[in-house]
Amino acid sequence: MKKTSVPPEKLALYQRLLEAVEGVEEKSNFGSAYTAGNENMYSMISKYGLVGIRLPKDEREAFLEQYDAELFRGDPAWPVSKEYVAVPNPMLEDTAALAPYLGRSLHHARGLKPKAPKKRAAKKKAVSAT
Repeated sequence: MKKTSVPPEKLALYQRLLEAVEGVEEKSNFGSAYTAGNENMYSMISKYGLVGIRLPKDEREAFLEQYDAELFRGDPAWPVSKEYVAVPNPMLEDTAALAPYLGRSLHHARGLKPKAPKKRAAKKKAVSAT
């Protein structure tokens, strides 16, 4: 994995969670780690050590209520990620309780329509005067 700016103790807990769920592959970008299935991101840890998990609506609402959690916002400057729950810090330490949610998140992501790869902007060719 690439170098991240995530607090090491939080990154270790997140990686332990990822290892507990079969089929999860860790990726990294922009100084944080994430997971994606079917080209759809379904979990991430921000550079602040906040973990977000993407859940279907009914499970998301139940999680928010059961754990007195909030919707995920990985950075104060970011908008709220409406499909992601913010994992409460004490729960991040409880891999056994959190792993089933990550498994359902992976399953949910695999059932979503694959995201089309972003097209790169074509570089303009210099016009030469002849």
